[in-house]
Parts: sequence; C-alpha cells; structure tokens
Amino acid sequence: MSPRDFLILVGICLVWGLANVVSKIVVAHWAVPPFAFGALRFALVALVTLPWLLPAPKPLGRLLLIAALMGAGNFALLFVGLQTASPSAAAIVVQVGVPFTTLLSIIVLNEKIAWRRWLGILMTLTGALVVIWNPDGLSLSKGLWFVAAAAVAGSTGAVLMKQMEEIQPLRFQAWVGFTSFAALLPASLLFETGQAATMTAAGWPFVAALLFSALIVSVISHTAYYRLIQRYEANLISPLTLMAPLATIGFGVLITHDRFDLRMGIGAVLALCGVLIVALRTRRVGPLTNLLRERS
Repeated sequence: MSPRDFLILVGICLVWGLANVVSKIVVAHWAVPPFAFGALRFALVALVTLPWLLPAPKPLGRLLLIAALMGAGNFALLFVGLQTASPSAAAIVVQVGVPFTTLLSIIVLNEKIAWRRWLGILMTLTGALVVIWNPDGLSLSKGLWFVAAAAVAGSTGAVLMKQMEEIQPLRFQAWVGFTSFAALLPASLLFETGQAATMTAAGWPFVAALLFSALIVSVISHTAYYRLIQRYEANLISPLTLMAPLATIGFGVLITHDRFDLRMGIGAVLALCGVLIVALRTRRVGPLTNLLRERS
C-alpha cells in the first residue's frame, strides 16, 4: 500500500472513531432522540446521493430489506445504545458483527470455515461478553445489548447483500438513505417527544454534528474506503481497519472521559485479536460486501 493510501485509511478510521463519540454526545449529552437524529442523518444522505438513486437495483424488495437493516436498524439501535453505553465499550462490542457475519454465511450461504476462524469467533464473542457484563450487582449493560443488536442487524444485511449483484456504493447509500428516513421519521413521531426542543437547545453544534455524521462519515469516508477496497486485497485492508475501534477508545477517553479499566482492556484485546484472526482467514469477496461489513 502506498503511503498516501495508508494515510487516507488512517484518516477514515479516525473519522469512524470520532463518529461514535459525536453520536454519543448528540443522543446522551444533548438528549436528542435517537430516531430523530437518525432520520435527519439519512435524510441528508438521501438528498446528497439523489442523483445516483436510479435506476433501482433489482430485486427491489431484497434491496429495501438490506437497506433497512444496514441503515435504520443498524444506526437506530446503535444510537439507542449510546444513550447509556460509552463509545469505548460500544466500539468493542460492535466487533461481534464480524464473526456473526461469518456464522450467517455458514447458515445462509453454506460457506465452510477452518478451526482458526472458529477460534477467532470465540475470542471476539468472549471479549464482547467481558465488556458487556457489568460485575456491579451481576447485571448486564442494557445499552451494550442494543449495540450488539445493531451489529447483528448490520451483519444480516451484509450477508443478504452477498446474494445480490454488486451495486455502486453511492447508489446503495441513496437507497439506504431513503429507506431509513422513511422508517425512522414515523418511528420518531410515534415513540419520541421533544425532538425540535432538544435540537434547538443544542444549537449550531448539533447542526455541525449532523453534517459531520451524514456527509463526512457516510458519504465521503465510505466512498473513499470503497476505492481502497477496489485497489487492494481485502485481507490487507480489513486488519488495518482495526484502527477504527482503537480510535474510538482514544477519542472516548479524551472527549467523553470514558472509563477504560482492566476488564475493558482484556475484553478489547480478546475481541480485536479475534476479529484479526477472522479477517486474515477470510477469502476475498466483493468490494461492496467488505465495505458494508466494516461498519459505520
């Protein structure tokens, strides 16, 4: 990989890491309802990618399901989880999406995996459980279970995506934007209150956070990542994207003052090492599948 492309990948991972912290601030510190935040984010994505909306990929029904899982389902659950979970813990737990994608590929696509990838799956799930489990009172962290559910939704969409012909990333993002906005807007109106008041109270910083999440993260960073996937082997790119959860942990400690103790450290090492094993043992698949599998 050229130094220029490596720096681009580092920048992408930093953006993804910062995005989790920004989302935490929006839904927890500013108390913006998560469905409303998601609806506005996807409305902007849909607006920017409107020129790529047509022609519609086929089969349309499957595309809508995938878009809903990887858009509204993934991000809405993540935002709900971030209301109570720290960005650092969420960055570790969301890694369960990688082994879950592998497990679904076995069930749905009849793929075969070797014992090393089974070991990676076990390590990742164990690391995530170490982070999810709250030893105080032997209770489980509610927010992190929502984060895990977000990872499962995204992984399910990624596996279903393997059964479709390859779609241009901007066209797919256009459909994700429109589908997710159509799902999250009524959900916000039905289940949430005080949307306008909390956004107004947050002021221009909320507008900046919204633009960052929609344009910098969803449109620019993911498009740049797709181009790198087209240029380089997936087995080279995927392990390097582990910089993203590490960036989230760093930003979380610096900005939102996340607690990162020994239990979190052990869980992080187990989960990230497991993801690395799975990534290194994964066969090369379509570039868009890798793009969607890597999360953001």
